[in-house]
Amino acid sequence: MVKYFLGQSVLRSSWDQVFAAFWQRYPNPYSKHVLTEDIVHREVTPDQKLLSRRLLTKTNRMPRWAERLFPANVAHSVYILEDSIVDPQNQTMTTFTWNINHARLMVVEERCVYCVNSDNSGWTEIRREAWVSSSLFGVSRAVQEFGLARFKSNVTKTMKGFEYILAKLQGEAPSKTLVETAKEAKEKAKETALAATEKAKDLANKAATKKQQQQQQ
Repeated sequence: MVKYFLGQSVLRSSWDQVFAAFWQRYPNPYSKHVLTEDIVHREVTPDQKLLSRRLLTKTNRMPRWAERLFPANVAHSVYILEDSIVDPQNQTMTTFTWNINHARLMVVEERCVYCVNSDNSGWTEIRREAWVSSSLFGVSRAVQEFGLARFKSNVTKTMKGFEYILAKLQGEAPSKTLVETAKEAKEKAKETALAATEKAKDLANKAATKKQQQQQQ
């Protein structure tokens, strides 16, 4: 049995802007799991469509229970092929992605269609479908559940990364990541604690000096 995902997202940027950002998504603070990207084929068809194939390398941390089923020397990186068809005349871009290794454990296939949002021509709509399957005897259902959950998590990261790159391309200040915000809060807390400690030391020294002066009188 195959796990199926269907979702729809909206980016508040024009199709042209999203198309430009698509090729510049990596690196971004939300894509640290993406290690490499390489274009292996590109051509323009007679009807002016752009066809591309890219090879992506991503980290692929397995759940602990799955690690027990595979030798320790099994690669923890997953190789993904991404085919894309860009139709500038109709302002659509369709992508197909699938993993080419670890296929015995799990195969994740994804299809995305980027088009102009029907409610706002200045926005871009992304219709996303995914199929998660596993041929691992005895635990295929658990693997598929895990794969679907990870896929949903990665979709969230993908959208945040898209928004980050779009903001940079449009000359806006990208919103801070959670890590950056937490780091700033931690530094600010350290500064506040240090200031409070210094103030406490100063008050203690003043109190000690005053007490010493009283004892001498």
